[in-house]
Amino acid sequence: MHQTVIGQEALVQMERAGDYPDIVIGCVGGGSNYAGLAFPFIGEALRKGLKTRFLAAEPMACPSLTKGVYAYDFGDTIGMTPLVKMHTLGHDFMPPGIHAGGLRYHGIAPLMSLLHKEGIVEAQAYYQLSVFEAAVQFTRAEGIIPAPEATHAVRAVIDEALKAKEAGEERVILTNLYGHGHFDMAAYDAYLAGQLQDYEYPAVAVAVAQKRMPAVV
Repeated sequence: MHQTVIGQEALVQMERAGDYPDIVIGCVGGGSNYAGLAFPFIGEALRKGLKTRFLAAEPMACPSLTKGVYAYDFGDTIGMTPLVKMHTLGHDFMPPGIHAGGLRYHGIAPLMSLLHKEGIVEAQAYYQLSVFEAAVQFTRAEGIIPAPEATHAVRAVIDEALKAKEAGEERVILTNLYGHGHFDMAAYDAYLAGQLQDYEYPAVAVAVAQKRMPAVV
């Protein structure tokens, strides 16, 4: 919860700007980054009956929210932590070698998982090539190179902006761009050289992992 200072500051910034977001977007691996931004706005929306949307963006290669099972599981790969109820791909999930390193965790934080389960937070998974395409577009427009993890949120923002444009609507989009790509230029080199490939985690693998989850009585 300490990370919600980000969202609390964003609330004040929006107030000073005389505006308010229609949608709050962030990338999700374990969920803490997005929770820091979104939780204060979620509280506002629930208390005041606002229609703000909340969208969590994750990789197709590690789709914990969009394909994971909502169940009790370990937070680590060897099964030493207490069991927590969350969206999980199975604690022994072995992530593929994608370049969104920070988003390759098997589960999602319990609070974020519950909000998704209750339909308060939406989730969308994105392919690796699509997010790098968005990252290059963002870099050329803003002069900031986003970290590979953050590019998932950038992709979601661009898609939502295009939807608003097509609908002829004005839409205020808030996102949290964290991390920069200066230490992962090899990933950008690989993308621009056509060496990256899309990967989608198969649903059958989720079913197999589910069988290996701990039994809760």
